[in-house]
Amino acid sequence: MVGSYKQLLTKARRGGYAVGGFNINNLEIAQAVVRGAQECQSPVILQTSEGAVAYAGAHYLAAIAWTARHDADVPVVFHLDHGKDVDLVRWAITSGLYDSVMFDGSHLPFLENIKVTRQIVKLAHKRNVHVEAELGAIPGKEDLVEVSNQDAFFTDPDQAAEFVTKTGCDSLAVSVGTAHGAYKDKGIAGSVDMKRLAAIAEAVSIPLVLHGASAVNRSVVTRLGKTAAKLGGKGLVGAHGISAAQRKKAITHGVAKMNFDTDLRLAFTAELHKTILKNPDQFDPRKLLGPSRDAIQKTVVKTIGALGSSGKA
Repeated sequence: MVGSYKQLLTKARRGGYAVGGFNINNLEIAQAVVRGAQECQSPVILQTSEGAVAYAGAHYLAAIAWTARHDADVPVVFHLDHGKDVDLVRWAITSGLYDSVMFDGSHLPFLENIKVTRQIVKLAHKRNVHVEAELGAIPGKEDLVEVSNQDAFFTDPDQAAEFVTKTGCDSLAVSVGTAHGAYKDKGIAGSVDMKRLAAIAEAVSIPLVLHGASAVNRSVVTRLGKTAAKLGGKGLVGAHGISAAQRKKAITHGVAKMNFDTDLRLAFTAELHKTILKNPDQFDPRKLLGPSRDAIQKTVVKTIGALGSSGKA
């Protein structure tokens, strides 16, 4: 069923849980995410990054999302994630394909971020599209988004209040210590600044969004390392993510949406390696990708359980 981004997140913040925003790049990933959500009877957000749009095409991904939204018995939202390209964000809004968009103006000076975000919000709200904005850069690299640790900065609570008031955005992505990708380096990211997050939640009334929330499960990383070694690779040495305890605490401080991409990639690739090693002569893509789809579904179910959105459809 079709879901409303704003309604889902408002309900989540009031209810003390978070909705998972899961990045999709192809049919198998989207199916796994929606199946996981249905298994948990949880609302879910299917997200496409600029990289996903470049890889698969917005219309292809939208067609997959449309099918999922109309076949599923849980609310499904289709969302543009990390839109830094203003033209792409505007197109996503006017295309009629997306329920919500994220405009990431965190790389802009504060006043310029306000100005452009306000313009995006005005355009989007005329078309009943909701807007997630970002204040404070989140370090790391994911698809076409890359922010060096030196350039990263945390969200200022006072600025957050002014930003939300002047832009009218529906949710706010904040920088409080998480990072994109599989390497959430301690001292820079990987440990959420709860005091700062609590101050932001006190300053604004709209739902907050936590990017870079993947757990980077150690057992999956270990399994991937073993299969990668058999295939001549090295694996992801030193990869680590955000703990379940940190995510749970963040929810109590106004976070109503958390984004996941790395965990899905890890689950998919670890299982794909395993399948290829066990069946080196297999050439049927369905038999190669099917087990990876199942692995992602299990990851989604576990993630949804940790976010507390099970049974909230």
